[in-house]
Amino acid sequence: MTIEQEQNSPTGSRLIAAVDLGSNSFHMVIARVEHGEVRPIERLGENVQLAAGMEGGMLSDQAVGRGLECLARFRQALDVLNPGDVRVVGTNALRIARNGREFRSRAESVIGYPIEVIPGREEARLVYLGVAHTLADDATRLVVDIGGGSTEFIIGDRFEPLLMESLHMGCVSYGERFFADGVISKKAFDQAYFSAYGEVLNIRSAFKKLGWNNAVGSSGTLRSLENVIVAQGWADSGISAENLDKLRKLLFKYPSVKDLCKLAGLSERRRNVFASGLAITCAFFDALGVEHMRTSNGALREGVIYDLMGRHTHEDVRGRSVNAMMQRYGVDEANARHVEETARHLFASVQDSWSLDQEDLELLEWAARLHEVGLAISHSHFHKHGQYLVENSDLAGFSTAEQTELGLLIRGHRQKFPQGEFELKGNGVRVPLERLCLLLRMAVLFRFVAPVDGTPPYHLEAQDKSLTLKLPKGWLQHHPLTRNALDQEQTQLAKIGYTLAVAKIG
Repeated sequence: MTIEQEQNSPTGSRLIAAVDLGSNSFHMVIARVEHGEVRPIERLGENVQLAAGMEGGMLSDQAVGRGLECLARFRQALDVLNPGDVRVVGTNALRIARNGREFRSRAESVIGYPIEVIPGREEARLVYLGVAHTLADDATRLVVDIGGGSTEFIIGDRFEPLLMESLHMGCVSYGERFFADGVISKKAFDQAYFSAYGEVLNIRSAFKKLGWNNAVGSSGTLRSLENVIVAQGWADSGISAENLDKLRKLLFKYPSVKDLCKLAGLSERRRNVFASGLAITCAFFDALGVEHMRTSNGALREGVIYDLMGRHTHEDVRGRSVNAMMQRYGVDEANARHVEETARHLFASVQDSWSLDQEDLELLEWAARLHEVGLAISHSHFHKHGQYLVENSDLAGFSTAEQTELGLLIRGHRQKFPQGEFELKGNGVRVPLERLCLLLRMAVLFRFVAPVDGTPPYHLEAQDKSLTLKLPKGWLQHHPLTRNALDQEQTQLAKIGYTLAVAKIG
């Protein structure tokens, strides 16, 4: 059955898709969601090696070309899906590349969907989510995913990650660093091993303290190691410390990467990263004391699928992250909820005229809940402190761009409007983001009203760069604090080219 036929078959089901732009490979999975169950119907993967050839933190022209060509092929399968049913995420290469934004802009034009660059710990969370849905047991487990530019370590119980870390070591980056000339020597291997071992030492204490019952590997690198071990006849499945030692000794019988074509069980697409992947694996096995690891087909892309499904069923982890941050920093919940309700009312008034959508509303609601989070640091400039906290915290479910946008709303909710920051960090959505910030500013103006005498019957109207707030006749005379705040707001908005008029109802 074609994807087009799947899209139109059974009633009550839907197709969703995840695209993972990894540092080594690009992957896509399309799945049908029916009765709460996920059934993959299409999987595609290409060995793009986006991180290969990076110099001075720049993606190479060749890597960019390979990536864009791959995405053009992926798009044909995605064109039949609804925009809200596709999520595209980028990982370490796009996190660190100096020309990452330029690549994203070109890539978004090719694939037709926005690309979210996710932080390392968010990548770890999604990896764990993808693995957890493929496992039958509920034992506490260690999950490891070796990517092209980073390696994720997670300890979790059932579907909940308990401890997550992302280390800056990957099979592509280590391949470029230690095996760039294609020569496989004991010296190069040992250098890669000890470098990775040193990285893992940074997390060893916390991970050993929490502990786990079994270990699971989710990446192509770990599955390729398993395939070679099985092909040698050393085991039926899984990776053991004993067999890793055998594999390390076997590796040195092949003087170069090209010679690995003779290694049974190793696919052609994994040859360039096999030695570096083995070095990283040996290092974390030794540093963490892992004796045996099984592998899973679940990975980042499957985690994105399950996370996307949760958003459709109102189980969005981002809302939980926001609420957890409120509790962590002692946010006045009653005041935050009041500002949120006011912001929601204002949003409904201008949604059509300003062409805002449901995702805009969610962002505005989260900003309303967190607009005073910076008070935990200091009352002075708390909006700036709030922006810093939001942009630099690990917020499960949020991409880097989403945290930047949320931080901008909090930064701009009071005092001078930071138009320069919106232009610099607006991620291509500066105008809608500015408008959301104006709504948040207006909502904050009424924070001293409802707790005293109820919410006034106000109404907000909007055009391109003008706002008209309609209030009952005589209402402002009885609310001098709000009247003064509105006067100041008119002055601030005029500086950025917006007008705010106050009109009477009745």
